Amino acid sequence: MSEVLDSVLSDARAWTAETIDAERAWYMTLSDKGLAELDGFVRARDGHVEPTPEIRIGEADFPNCREALEPVMETLKAGRGFAILDRLPMDDYTSDQAQVMYWVIGQILGLPFEQDVKGTLLYDVKDTGQNVKEGARFSVTNAESSFHTDGAFNSEVPDLVGLLCLQTARSGGESQLISGAALHNEILTNHPGVLESLYEDYYLDRRGQFLEGESPVTKTTIFRWDGEELWFRYLYYYIQVGHEMIDIPLTPDQTAALNTLEEIIRKKEFQVEFSLERGQMIFTNNRWILHNRTAFEDHADLDSRRHYVRLWLSQRN
Repeated sequence: MSEVLDSVLSDARAWTAETIDAERAWYMTLSDKGLAELDGFVRARDGHVEPTPEIRIGEADFPNCREALEPVMETLKAGRGFAILDRLPMDDYTSDQAQVMYWVIGQILGLPFEQDVKGTLLYDVKDTGQNVKEGARFSVTNAESSFHTDGAFNSEVPDLVGLLCLQTARSGGESQLISGAALHNEILTNHPGVLESLYEDYYLDRRGQFLEGESPVTKTTIFRWDGEELWFRYLYYYIQVGHEMIDIPLTPDQTAALNTLEEIIRKKEFQVEFSLERGQMIFTNNRWILHNRTAFEDHADLDSRRHYVRLWLSQRN
């Protein structure tokens, strides 16, 4: 078991719905010069057949975009842990062009990170009619995902998660976020008896994302403290299924700890909620920000259905 953080975190990361900064501050914009750089890049690529995930940019490319994204990076590392980038003018671009621009922005913020065993770097988040109870990942259903960190079942997890909104649902599908630092503070202050259990090992179902000969589950702690930063890895349903898969029941202490954590997570005082609009992007610090997507009802027209594109990124040193 890793060292247990035994003091309250009091910096900008430990926000609640009451203490977080004003919602208007969550939205950041690319400068006109930054957008012009991206526009010139996609226009120059007309007719190219190179797949978007194969595009690589140099460290000196897109200087205006880089300057505009500096506050986003600072917010992700040392601030509230998320920023909404507002926005790509979707009426001016095709879906493919918008994804190229998003891909460039992602590479400025971090290094692309594979999201499945196929090596997918740009991942479509949309309802495919699959069922979570039949082994599907929440990202390809219209079900509420529950609060979680992305890639929790992987051996390595992304530092940052990005989402680009290409199409919104007919109803529902709101985004919700929680600070893992605030959850830890609450447990330490008001439920200290269960904290140590959340630093123990748990087994998470890998949803089929493993190679032949590998374990179908990943063993990991929920909280980890490295002496400077609090790490949080979590998806309750995958923990439940993971323990069932390998026939290792949760201990009574672990069950009590998870029940306490879930009870706190459900409290509105720890949550913020908003809806992304077409062309908007959100980037979150996946080390300690939990996110949830509420259930949604989609459009009958296939071309109008909810469609987000996800990026996983590793932070640059």
